Amino acid sequence: MPSKYCPVYWKPLVQEFNKHKGMDIRLEVFSLVPGHSQGSYSVILAESNGNRKLPVMIGGYEAQAIAIELEKIKPTRPLTHDLFANTLRAFGIRIERIKITRLSEGIFYASLVCVGADNEQLEIDSRTSDAIALAVRFEAPIYTTSEIMDEAAFEPEEEEADAAGPQRSTETDVPAAPKTWAEDLKSMSNEELESSLEEALREEDYYKAAGIRDEINRRKV
Repeated sequence: MPSKYCPVYWKPLVQEFNKHKGMDIRLEVFSLVPGHSQGSYSVILAESNGNRKLPVMIGGYEAQAIAIELEKIKPTRPLTHDLFANTLRAFGIRIERIKITRLSEGIFYASLVCVGADNEQLEIDSRTSDAIALAVRFEAPIYTTSEIMDEAAFEPEEEEADAAGPQRSTETDVPAAPKTWAEDLKSMSNEELESSLEEALREEDYYKAAGIRDEINRRKV
């Protein structure tokens, strides 16, 4: 076995360090908001040790996949991201972390850092939206570079930052429902909301179910 002072001993450690060099900004899922175009949303990632927020545009299906996992809504049948996560677990593979590696022409690029049953590490290219949907299922940390944050992140107004406080809520807002439907939810009794939630889950309308669950949770505060 080589001595710890031997270059051969340090080579794997140096390679591992260089592989993740620059991935020094940890992010958390802060909220989901409707995008400017129909059917699109933005997932807002908040800097763990700072005030900046990074908006990433995603599709409606991925927004739903993120929202129902964060709100712990159990679909009657596994969604695509659930199926992939269950398959990885069945083979003893876990997602250790997510890396948002690059931003080019408004598109974020990401990868999954996975560890197998034999502790071998594998990095897999992924769409950023899918990577985030899987990160919340594995409770895996999300990292990016300071360069990406400098280019695409924003810092909220001082009043907004003060209102948020030092502790960020782990509860994520569900993509906003149409105004008339949201008003209907507010006018329902708790019993009607519970009944509507059960119906939405039976029909596998998870977008609607997430909105109903959000209204129920608001009333519990």
